[in-house]
Amino acid sequence: MIISAAVAAFIIAAVVMWFAVVVPSTTTAETSARTQTIAASLETLEQTVSATGTITPSVQESLGFEVSGTVTAVNVAEGDTVAVGDVIATVDDLDVQEALLSAKADLASAEARLSESQESSSGSDADVATISANSAAVDVAADAVSKAEDALDDVNLKATVAGTITSMDLAVGDVVGSSTSGGSSTEASTGTTLPGATTTATEESSTSQVTIVATDSWTSTVSLSASDLENIAVDDQAELTVDGVDDTVFGTVTEIGRLPSTDSGAALFPVTITTTGQVDGLYDGLSATVDIVYERRTDVLAVPSAAVTTTDGVSTVTQLDEDGEEVEVEVTVGETAGTYTEILSGLAEGDEVVVAIQTPTSGGGDGGQTGEFPGGGQLPDGVELPDGFEPPAGFTGGQNG
Repeated sequence: MIISAAVAAFIIAAVVMWFAVVVPSTTTAETSARTQTIAASLETLEQTVSATGTITPSVQESLGFEVSGTVTAVNVAEGDTVAVGDVIATVDDLDVQEALLSAKADLASAEARLSESQESSSGSDADVATISANSAAVDVAADAVSKAEDALDDVNLKATVAGTITSMDLAVGDVVGSSTSGGSSTEASTGTTLPGATTTATEESSTSQVTIVATDSWTSTVSLSASDLENIAVDDQAELTVDGVDDTVFGTVTEIGRLPSTDSGAALFPVTITTTGQVDGLYDGLSATVDIVYERRTDVLAVPSAAVTTTDGVSTVTQLDEDGEEVEVEVTVGETAGTYTEILSGLAEGDEVVVAIQTPTSGGGDGGQTGEFPGGGQLPDGVELPDGFEPPAGFTGGQNG
């Protein structure tokens, strides 16, 4: 028997409807409850405030030469690690050596004048004044020598913190000026004028030549509401879960901002957490979930919260008596932290309580859909489908006419 496409479609639609309504679904997830006993135990309960932030280095130093000269050596490159005191680069010391010799000569002359005025003094007011002036000149000259000696040491640009070189703007042959000094690249600084130097440095904006990011200390700033702020304090411990880092990172609250930001539409206060200890794998820009622990109590008698039932303000747990029968026991509960509830009275350490655990069951299905009808389907015998008309997946029978 050959039927039209419209009739075939009607038959298939009817069969589909029958399977959808009559055949029970096998893909609905089912659960069953089972119980187990867990002993009341002494636990450490914590109260925390959680927020998200970004890992950034807590120390970042921008350095530059404080003396004039031509760069003769660069000992590190971007990405290298350095320790405090490591020589990063060096400039020639010819001008500095000349300035130091000149300063020492000036000091020797000032000391000679002072000695001569002291030996020839008659004690008159004029001689006393001369001695005082010559003594002051010696002090000035001695200070100039000290500065020249410091400048000689400054021909070596040294790391002030341990960390990683993140930028390097120095190359052998570069000429650097004494107006460039260490510190933030946004700060202005005045170069040191060396005794005997033919030029005087002028005040100008400092340019950072080297940047070092410390890798042993990191911070994360999170935003908290006013109500959360009431619970925390500086030096509170914190635990950070950092993307891509397996170990928990520990830290402390080091700063609590008192001026809120309203960018998000709510008043949120910045709180800075500084990491403690050395953790591998941290770098600038990582996302972190921060849990600030504002209360931690140890040796607290507690049971899983799932074991406690509270009705009309009365809390109970279920115990098994000596005969294995379930007995309901009234308890007084305290705080709940995580998955545990504090027990103030009604239980003792070691008492076992019944906890119901929900577990999934297969229910005869695979929990998903395959695109076929449950149990398949059979088209009526003798039904011939028009050319090109295919039955739904899972159906058999029928013929293409």
